[in-house]
Amino acid sequence: MTFSIVGRCARTGELGVAVSTAVPAVGLMCPYLRAGVGAVSTQSWVNPYLAMHALDSLEQGDSADAALERVLRTDSAAALRQIGIVDAQGRSAVWTGSDCTAWAGHRRGADYTVQGNMLTGAETVEAMADAFESRAGEALDERLMAALEAGQAAGGDRRGRQSAALRIVRTETYPALDLRVDEHAQPVAELRRVLAVARHQLIPFIDAMPTRDDPGRAPPSEVTQLLLKAPAARPGGADAMHAQAAQVLARWMGASFTPDRLAHNLTLYGGILAEIERLREIDLAGLHPAVVFEPVRSQLAGTRKGDHV
Repeated sequence: MTFSIVGRCARTGELGVAVSTAVPAVGLMCPYLRAGVGAVSTQSWVNPYLAMHALDSLEQGDSADAALERVLRTDSAAALRQIGIVDAQGRSAVWTGSDCTAWAGHRRGADYTVQGNMLTGAETVEAMADAFESRAGEALDERLMAALEAGQAAGGDRRGRQSAALRIVRTETYPALDLRVDEHAQPVAELRRVLAVARHQLIPFIDAMPTRDDPGRAPPSEVTQLLLKAPAARPGGADAMHAQAAQVLARWMGASFTPDRLAHNLTLYGGILAEIERLREIDLAGLHPAVVFEPVRSQLAGTRKGDHV
């Protein structure tokens, strides 16, 4: 019913989970993380206590494999469960029960596990693992997001799409990032959009929050000034996104537009433009080397490029 990746950044020690499924609010049900301890995704016929107890086991000094073995012994319906675990040292463990709904399976490596059930096929898991491994030098949020996108592009949940989530912890008890799309026709694409906004508007605020070592810390002036602005006026806000969409629209349709026509066309084609930009970021070479995604038109029904419509 779900595909997910549990990952660790060897450089920073961050731990995270990215997950998507065809039921609402997957971010509530599946990802469990504890800074400096480990990260878990519990899925299929979800048992949250497997994840909670696995984190307790890791905190007591067990490895990922030992924690997995311990918690599975406590669940008489383990054949229905799927769980991926990565500990603070990057050791991974994963389980797919024999009664998980097909296609179900997993893959693991240093610093990650990928797991999925009720999928279109094994290609979803393979694409996610390959995407994570190939981006070893990038930040964890990007690696996890790219893996989720690769899984969706390869097929994903065979029932369809509904929700997605991305959660990361660093050194504090509270998350460094916790993003959720709970009811959407394209949840992974929407999660990418929300992540782009969060990088401008949320992450600077979280980075300036009080810490255990500095509980009285106040935010710096640049963060204060940022958040005093209306959301649309901040970097990454609606005004900036509107300008970016206008540029994409001009490239796609081969013409620029007066303000009134621009607003009208963005209303009509906004969803298409977002999908174009998402597809441009996906590496399709491994899926179909002959595909070149380039929908830009050099002319539009007799209108020369650069003309105002």
